[in-house]
Amino acid sequence: MPENDPRPLMPLWAAVVVAIAGGLIYDLGFPGASIWPLAFVGIALALTTLIGRSSWAAAMLGFAFGLAFYLQQVSWTALYLGPIPWLALSILESAFVAGGAVLITLAYRWVPRVTASKWIRLIGLPLLIAGLWVVREAATGSIPYGGFPWGRAALSQSESPFADVVSWVGSSGLGFIMVAIVAGVIEWVRASGWRDLRTAIPVVSLALVAMVVPAWSTSATGELRVASVQGNGPSGYFDVREPGDVLTAQLEATEPILDEPGIDVLLWPEGGSDLDPTRSPEVADIFDDLSEQLDAPVVLNTVTVDEDEFFNTSMLWLAGEGAVDTYDKRNPVPFGEYIPDRAFWEPLAPDLIGLIQRGYSPGTNPPVFDLGTAITGLAICFDVIYDELIWEGARDGAELYMFQTNNADFRGTDENQQQLAIARLRAIETGRSVVNISTVGASQVIDPSGRTIDSLPIDEQGAMVTDVELRTGLTPSVVLGGAVPLIVVIGSLVALVAAGVIARQKARRDLGDEVAEEAGRDEGSTTPQV
Repeated sequence: MPENDPRPLMPLWAAVVVAIAGGLIYDLGFPGASIWPLAFVGIALALTTLIGRSSWAAAMLGFAFGLAFYLQQVSWTALYLGPIPWLALSILESAFVAGGAVLITLAYRWVPRVTASKWIRLIGLPLLIAGLWVVREAATGSIPYGGFPWGRAALSQSESPFADVVSWVGSSGLGFIMVAIVAGVIEWVRASGWRDLRTAIPVVSLALVAMVVPAWSTSATGELRVASVQGNGPSGYFDVREPGDVLTAQLEATEPILDEPGIDVLLWPEGGSDLDPTRSPEVADIFDDLSEQLDAPVVLNTVTVDEDEFFNTSMLWLAGEGAVDTYDKRNPVPFGEYIPDRAFWEPLAPDLIGLIQRGYSPGTNPPVFDLGTAITGLAICFDVIYDELIWEGARDGAELYMFQTNNADFRGTDENQQQLAIARLRAIETGRSVVNISTVGASQVIDPSGRTIDSLPIDEQGAMVTDVELRTGLTPSVVLGGAVPLIVVIGSLVALVAAGVIARQKARRDLGDEVAEEAGRDEGSTTPQV
């Protein structure tokens, strides 16, 4: 091994144990345990195992870390459907982590070959490592079938001092900063930085700035009185129910607030009406009555049909006018709300695939409703994890967000807390209030700083009437949008390739010099003495 190559910090068998421990600890930083500093510890353990490894060893270690993390992070997928979806999703995501680990170990190998500069090692290498971590997160968040951007590093920080960073550079930017801090500390220790404390300035400065930077301030423009209802009806996939039971539960929970004065809008959760009012005059009359009694629009959600296509649809309902606007869920869940490539997958798991006979089509309409008194941004359940949809809402004039979800299939798991943490980050990222309403909980109203100002107990019927602050103006995160992850991903890959090319060229030159020097010594040793 060349002198400028890093050596492994531990034997491979020990690295496997550390990688698994790292994945388990990393998960403890996310909602559930919610010990956010442990996310940094998990990242540190993952990175230290990759230093000095071969590509195959790095792939194995990355897979071990990823599997230990995802088997915990998405364990809720096994609640009703058994181990197959849980294992399949965890293994797929872990394969992406393995690929990212190979890129990171190549960076640890090539950058020291390019230059012996102490500052490149302390600054440039950690930034490259962080960028390659984001490359992997970008891949898992986009492929296949639209990706699964769940478990990104930033999502562990919704209640940490670092959360405000998302208003500047979004979740990808916060994840980049988190990994850069960890990788910077690792390099500082490896370089024996305590001998010269000035070498700690870069990583300490980055950590301090990320912790103290305030969230971007948007402009307050007034308030909206929002009534949001959690019916706690039988809305789970396998719940025993008759048509209209969920609607009845929502109506029962709504009844106590019908006399509340000054309500500007009534919000129901995803699937709050299991009967489509556009196809049932009786159900349409129910929503007409609600809107008329409150003298306010109703935002509801149901399943709609257009010819042979099904949609998960939110409606803006006005008395006497019906559905004056609709939003169809932009990101239906593959293998949950539709089956992609059914002919390929069904023979592999016919019983599971057969459960999903009706597939939802993705919507194309804008994710905003004009309520008359304000414009609200929209997201339906897992829509909330897709950056572009949230940015689009803000750019289309949203002054607050209404997130409708149905967590009934994940009762008693960490899923609803994980999703709620994402909603909290969205409030900070956009500088907007968020009303996150679920059929069964967790339902909360979150202000633009990420603080919960109203809530309902999980698995209990109830309603909130909350004065929600309205905001205008775009945060840097929304303005920059996809530019941040794009720049990080392209810049990191280009830098890694450049480091590899330069390192290889330098190795060839060094080898040539060694051969020439050896040849010169051989020639000198055979020259006759005079």
